[in-house]
Amino acid sequence: MLYPMSPKVVELKRKLESFMDLHIYPNEERFYRETEELGPWKVYPVVEELKPLARAEGLWNLFLPESSHGAGLTNLEYAPLCEVMGRSHLAPEVFNCSAPDTGNMEVLERYGTEKDKERWLKPLLAGEIRSCFAMTEPAVASSDATNIESSIVRDGDHYVINGRKWYTTNATDPRCKICIFMGKTDPDNADRHKQQSMILVPMETSGVEIKRALPVFGFYGVPDRASEVVFTNVRVPKENMLLGEGRGFEIAQGRLGPGRIHHCMRLIGLSERTLEKMCRRVRSRVAFGKPVSEQTVTQERIAEARIMIEQARLLTLNAAYAMDIVGNKVAKAEIAMIKVAVPNMACQIIDWAIQAHGGGGTSNDFGLTQAYATARLLRLADGPDEVHRNQIARFELKKYSNA
Repeated sequence: MLYPMSPKVVELKRKLESFMDLHIYPNEERFYRETEELGPWKVYPVVEELKPLARAEGLWNLFLPESSHGAGLTNLEYAPLCEVMGRSHLAPEVFNCSAPDTGNMEVLERYGTEKDKERWLKPLLAGEIRSCFAMTEPAVASSDATNIESSIVRDGDHYVINGRKWYTTNATDPRCKICIFMGKTDPDNADRHKQQSMILVPMETSGVEIKRALPVFGFYGVPDRASEVVFTNVRVPKENMLLGEGRGFEIAQGRLGPGRIHHCMRLIGLSERTLEKMCRRVRSRVAFGKPVSEQTVTQERIAEARIMIEQARLLTLNAAYAMDIVGNKVAKAEIAMIKVAVPNMACQIIDWAIQAHGGGGTSNDFGLTQAYATARLLRLADGPDEVHRNQIARFELKKYSNA
């Protein structure tokens, strides 16, 4: 292997795979049923039943690096474990490794005060509460985060917050108790990347209103609980400001880098599972006198899928390694490349699997529509393809600036 796993990771991966076989895959049908029947405003019982089992196995907070609260894994070490969890929509939250809580916990660990950590990080690490991250806005093109119009205005010992956010994952979850909110504290600053700040907003604060749950391709609970939230004259203590005014982009840089690795590795796991489903399906079906698996077009798609998955995995592991060695900022190109390559790879493989399943592939019976919703969403979440491609091109062109 180009990136061999340490004995510690090999053992964790073995335990994870065993847990998936025993508890995750057998409960997927129930999970999808609960998300559909209970909707986005309820706690799903199956998740809460499985969490204590995962924690008892030591499969808990594996994502959190350089901390006494997690497994202390590097990005590269966590990557193959994240891939295993990504094989099922049910898995990540069961192991307390689901977005946006992972990113929010990392922010609190790095930038929160001791009081913040006691009040919010501790129960998040225990899986007792959930959190949300309010950044994207419906009124502006949020692919350019400097467009964000929400305001954070100092008023004595408090900040007053106003804005409308959407795709605020988790806000409808009744356990969601804390929001990390991004808005402008200094809209006139000549440096557009120092206009923004991040601040902690308890969800119970007066003026926070969850307007509605937002479906993703018709799904309200899978892949996440997207929500629209309005903040009207929300007052929070000045101590809730993270790191200081004007440092929102700095925090975002630290938050989104690992998150993109996590998203991509989960998608690789989902793509592997999808390819498995495709192979089993085409071997069991006969069309025009021979198994579908013997049709040349099917074989070509299977071969291409395997090549694409292997390429995506190596590219993502390389990005994880770069982050560990040189940090998020220096590894920007590697992170941008996987954010484009992996969701597009997953979308293509899932589309082929849907085609191989025939009409049934467009139903919810095989988990392919849920998988496609996840992959397609991630061509937009954490920055759309176009933004990352532009960034990659600028990095490439810069090499020839003196040519």
